[in-house]
Amino acid sequence: MSTLKETLFNKIEEHRSRTTRLLKKHADTKVGEVTIGQAIGGARGVRCLVTDISYLDPMEGIRFRGKTIPETFAALPKVPGSDYPYVEGFWHFVLTGEVPTLEQAQAVAADFKTRSQVPQYVFDVLRAMPRDTHPMTMFSAAILAMQRESVFAERYRQGMNKMEFWDPTYEDCTNLLAKLPQIGAYIYRMKFKGDTPIAPDPELDFGGNFAHMMGIDTPYDDVARMYFILHSDHESGNVSAHTVHLVASALSDCYYALSAGLNGLAGPLHGLANENVLRWTQNFIAELGDKEPTEEVIRQALWDTLNSGQVIPGYGHAVLRKTDPRYVSQMEFCQKNLPDYPLFKVINTIYKVAPPVLMEHGKAKNPWPNVDAQSGVIQWYYGVTEYSFYTVLFGIGRAIGTLANITWDRALGYPIERPKSVTTAMLEEVVGIKD
Repeated sequence: MSTLKETLFNKIEEHRSRTTRLLKKHADTKVGEVTIGQAIGGARGVRCLVTDISYLDPMEGIRFRGKTIPETFAALPKVPGSDYPYVEGFWHFVLTGEVPTLEQAQAVAADFKTRSQVPQYVFDVLRAMPRDTHPMTMFSAAILAMQRESVFAERYRQGMNKMEFWDPTYEDCTNLLAKLPQIGAYIYRMKFKGDTPIAPDPELDFGGNFAHMMGIDTPYDDVARMYFILHSDHESGNVSAHTVHLVASALSDCYYALSAGLNGLAGPLHGLANENVLRWTQNFIAELGDKEPTEEVIRQALWDTLNSGQVIPGYGHAVLRKTDPRYVSQMEFCQKNLPDYPLFKVINTIYKVAPPVLMEHGKAKNPWPNVDAQSGVIQWYYGVTEYSFYTVLFGIGRAIGTLANITWDRALGYPIERPKSVTTAMLEEVVGIKD
C-alpha cells in the first residue's frame, strides 16, 4: 500500500464515525430548509424538482400525465392485432398530455420510421469494442457517438433565441429515440446470437420492429410495447431521470444527457435490480431442490432467508405502499401468456406468501413487490436469458420519459441545476459538536 493510500485509509476511518454520529443522533436537525439526514442521505424526499410527465403516487403507483398505468394502457390506441398500445402514441401522450387518436399515433410511427436509420459509424464503433464489453457500455457509447448529429448543438453554435431551444431539442430527442430499438437489438444479436444482426422491417411499429430485430416471435412484440411503456419514467428524482435532467440543464444536448443517464441506470442500485431478482429467484428454486414449491414450503424458505440476515429482493419500494402496478401489469401478461411456466408459478406463489411474512417480520416498510420482481421472468421465458442485457431493455424504455422531460425543460427555460454543499464540520457546528 502506498503512503498516500495508507494516509487516505486512516482519514476515512476517522471520518466515518463523524458521519455515523450525525445520522444517528442529529438526522432530523435542520440545516437550511432540509434535515441533516436528507443532506447526507442522498436528498431523499426533498421536493426540489418539477416534472409534469409522471408522478409517483404512494398508493396508486406511477401516473403518466395524471393517468394510472391501467388508465394509460386503456386510453392509448393499440397496434392493430395487439393487446398493447403504440409506443409512438405514448410518446405523443407524454409530450403533450393529450391521448392521441389512432391516426395521430400512426402518424408519429410514420415519422419515427423516417428518423430510425442508424449511421454506419455507430455499428463500426460497436464492432471495434471488445466483445466481452458490457451491453450497457456499448449502448451508452453508441448514443454518445451520435452526438455529432445533434441539431441543437449546431443551432446553438449558429446562435438562436432561448425561447426556441425546445424545437431542436425535440428534433434531437425524436431522432435519437427512433434509433434506439435497432441499436439495442444490434448489440444483442452481435454479442449473444453469433453476430447475426437482423435488418429492421419498415412496416413495423417501435415495439414490433424491436421484437423482429431481436429475432423473437409474437407475442414478444407486446412484451416490448408493455415493457418500454412501464419503464419509461418514474418522476425526476431517480438516478437515471435526474442525471439526464442535470446534464441537459447545462445545455448539453440529449446525446450527452441520455448517455450519462444510462450510465447511472447501469448501477446495481438502479437498473440492475431486475437481474439481481431473477438470479436470486433461480438460486432460491435451486435450494428448494426436489421439494414441491407449495405455499408452505416457500413460506418457510422465506423465513429462513430473512432469519439468515438476507433480504427478499424485488420487495419493498422507497415510495410505494402497495403492490407496484408495473408488477401487476406484467403479472397479468404472464397469467394470460405463460400461466404454467414453472418460474412464473414460483414467482406468483412468492407474491402470495411474501407480504404477510414480511409484515410479520416487521422490518419492511413496504412488503409488496416492485416492478423488478416480475420483469426478468418474462424475458427469460422468451429466450432472453442474458442477464447483462436486461438493463438495455430498461434503458430503451427510460429514454422515453427522460427525453420528453428535457424537451419540456428547454421549453420552460429551466436553469442549470446548482444545489449548494456544506462540509461535515459545518453540520457538526449546527448541532453543537466541537472538534
